[in-house]
Amino acid sequence: MTARLNGSVENGVEMAIDRQTGASMMEQLVPEITTHALSYLDFPSLCRLSMTNSLMRRAANDDNAWKALYHKDFTLEQDNVTPPNGWKAYYAATRAIVTVNAEFFRIVKERLLQDMGQFWLNADYVKCFHASGESFSGYNAVMESWQLAFAWHNVADFQIRDVRTRVLPSMAWVTMKAYVDDIGPRTFNMTNIYELHNGRWYMVHHHNSAVLINGGGEQQLLHV
Repeated sequence: MTARLNGSVENGVEMAIDRQTGASMMEQLVPEITTHALSYLDFPSLCRLSMTNSLMRRAANDDNAWKALYHKDFTLEQDNVTPPNGWKAYYAATRAIVTVNAEFFRIVKERLLQDMGQFWLNADYVKCFHASGESFSGYNAVMESWQLAFAWHNVADFQIRDVRTRVLPSMAWVTMKAYVDDIGPRTFNMTNIYELHNGRWYMVHHHNSAVLINGGGEQQLLHV
């Protein structure tokens, strides 16, 4: 009887504590376990969790959780980096650059010259190295090169993979590999560099390794 009474009292005390704290099971976990659990969430889920209440917002804003998400979504290469504004801000900046970089390839594939003109920084130090092996310096020369490239019939279909990004406060660079359907399993390398001006990222450098394709029994340079 005494044991049952003590058990009831203990359960009652625990229930009273739970009611007082209003904490969910997730919120009562030790920080290390919470961080590990959050590492399985994707970007939208982690953002939604941060809007539930103050305790979950603090857990979802934990730097280790965003570092784990960065490694999962992007790369492990920057494990030793210490972002000055934390991993959450670094993740957001990297995600923004990846989106901008994807927009560049959309413009290339759709041959949108006007959009390309707005994509590049209008400066005399911008540079562009096409897959044809030709290089161009200065905004006007770079735009003329894209006009010629878009008019050329050998703007091949390609897939971008192995994207790696490094973001600094006012500059970012992206390295990647392109797989062109027209030339089979071969790949070539690209590097894009961006600068931040008035809150917007602009391309200042595009470098594409030279690519040869077979056409009509002759080797021709690819324009990308």
